[in-house]
Amino acid sequence: MTTAQELTTLDGIPLHPLVVHATVVLLPLAAISAVALALHSGLRRRYGWAVLALTALAVVATPVTQRTGEQLRARLTAAGPNPLIERHEELGRQLLPLALGFGVTVVLLLVAGRLADRERLADAAAAQRTDDTRTPVPRTWRRIAVASTALVVVMALATTVQVVRVGHSGSVAVWQGTGP
Repeated sequence: MTTAQELTTLDGIPLHPLVVHATVVLLPLAAISAVALALHSGLRRRYGWAVLALTALAVVATPVTQRTGEQLRARLTAAGPNPLIERHEELGRQLLPLALGFGVTVVLLLVAGRLADRERLADAAAAQRTDDTRTPVPRTWRRIAVASTALVVVMALATTVQVVRVGHSGSVAVWQGTGP
């Protein structure tokens, strides 16, 4: 059985300041990458799986960061509450739903984009037919792909802004709240 001390530190250093960098780096990087995929279908086809893996890693890092932050907060506020740490924790709790939503929109973008590509190919093949057997190809997935593009851009922006807000409040808590 491990103790809370073992879960909180690595070689005497609290884990939270170490693992927080995974979230702070990976979520904005995934956001920038996903926006690039959303705006350029060639990039989506070529790098979609890599961006999905990056996004999944960033989303998974978020609750790990939150858990280590809760452990560190318990240690730092044992003597009494600290409003700066409480504010940081409040903002940090808002990040996971945004990160999950962002991850879902990236999956939607990749699925809708692939199916939209199939619709485009079917439409091009139908346009080349000269006989009367030509049937119209629905544009459902192309419309969903456009909507998912907008959602990815919005969620990427919201997630990145929240990462900055959480990081700033954490920096304020460290440099203004725990100093001499």
